[in-house]
Amino acid sequence: MTSPVILLLRRELRLADNPALLAAVASGAPVLPVFVLDDASPGAWQAGGASRWWLHHSLTSLATDLAACGATLVLRRGPIDVEIPRLVAEIGADAVHAGMPTEPWARETYHRLRAALTVKLTVHETSLLFHPDRIKTQAGTAYGVFTPFSRACLAQFPLAPPLRAPARIAGQNGVRSDALDDWNLCPTAPDWSAGLQAAWSPGEAGAIARLTDFLADGVAGYAAQRDVPAVDGTSRLSPHLAWGEISPRQILHAVGDHPARAKFVSEVLWREFAANLLWQHQDLPATPLRREFTAMNWRDDRAGLRAWQRGQTGIPLVDAGMRQLWQTGWMHNRVRMVAASFLIKHLLIPWQVGEAWFWDTLVDADLAQNAASWQWVAGCGADAAPYFRIFNPALQGARFDPDGAYVRRFVPELADMADRFVHTPWLAPNPPRNYPAPIIDLAAGRDRALAAFADLKQGAA
Repeated sequence: MTSPVILLLRRELRLADNPALLAAVASGAPVLPVFVLDDASPGAWQAGGASRWWLHHSLTSLATDLAACGATLVLRRGPIDVEIPRLVAEIGADAVHAGMPTEPWARETYHRLRAALTVKLTVHETSLLFHPDRIKTQAGTAYGVFTPFSRACLAQFPLAPPLRAPARIAGQNGVRSDALDDWNLCPTAPDWSAGLQAAWSPGEAGAIARLTDFLADGVAGYAAQRDVPAVDGTSRLSPHLAWGEISPRQILHAVGDHPARAKFVSEVLWREFAANLLWQHQDLPATPLRREFTAMNWRDDRAGLRAWQRGQTGIPLVDAGMRQLWQTGWMHNRVRMVAASFLIKHLLIPWQVGEAWFWDTLVDADLAQNAASWQWVAGCGADAAPYFRIFNPALQGARFDPDGAYVRRFVPELADMADRFVHTPWLAPNPPRNYPAPIIDLAAGRDRALAAFADLKQGAA
């Protein structure tokens, strides 16, 4: 009898274009797909609340898809480097296939896993277009600026076509599995997930449906509409990518040679860039790449942080974004930049605090993208926006949400506000009584941020 092989799944929760799955099936042996909920490994970034909700539904969908092909998804909870060797011994497996992790703690966990196994562990690239060590400068070093990095990636095009999902998987039956409901990934009391359920369809089928809708309705206007938060101008594929329900290669192959392709490809390559940064700088989620920013004179403003988290800052575009995040687990990218800039610069609250909040509340939380993007806004990361570039939320609102449609949707207190005051209600003749006054004057906050930056530069001189 042929010994089975284990397919370790983490962030490649799909059947199509999954090299690890295809390699396991090609072995000709029975395949045991396994997902291990690892909240115990040293340094593990436990999935936040919104991501755990998504994971529950994604695993439900994956289990159904695998069963239709003849395989059974097994769930285990604990350190990966403990649970997988235990399963190898339990079923007599002679090989383990897995996707390549990019997070530092997961990479270290896989090193321990390899040392603990008595069988071969084969790691496949399943989440990125290119292995992080593949895209290098002519000097053989990693890129620190996005534009030349993206050019180097484009030089590797065209990409190989995505791999088809297997029609049949010889499964390994009779293996004990945890019950998904016992993991308590979904909120109970209070259940805050109604908005997430209305907005999203986790799983591989949901990812394909979302891509299909984007190709039909969104890609043509992507470059022009991606910065307009009131319209559905972005792909909204980010949470599906975060959990690997679809691959970037599948997406780019589907977009093909569409005339609007260039800007969209650039955004996909930013995801690659962030992953490369995390690969090269394992302290990216906690430590500024520009080390002089460790001396930044941040403020401990708990009231300001709470107002920002709740969407009660009195700054409409910021509040609309933070409420969209809380209701749907997602925020429009333009508004993410504005909300992050307001926290970091107007309130002088450390970027790591905002990063942690996004990690807990985003359904598309991705360690590399979250860290790289917050550092970009803070001015301390790779190819970052200068610290002295401070978004004015009122001007950003007037430019990208001119009639206030986005703000009115998520801040209903301003539904009847005249267009000219919807982003500056404190200037209206009769400011709304049920909406807070700004927690900080925008001009004063800007001046304070610039003064802090000047002090930082002087201290580094």
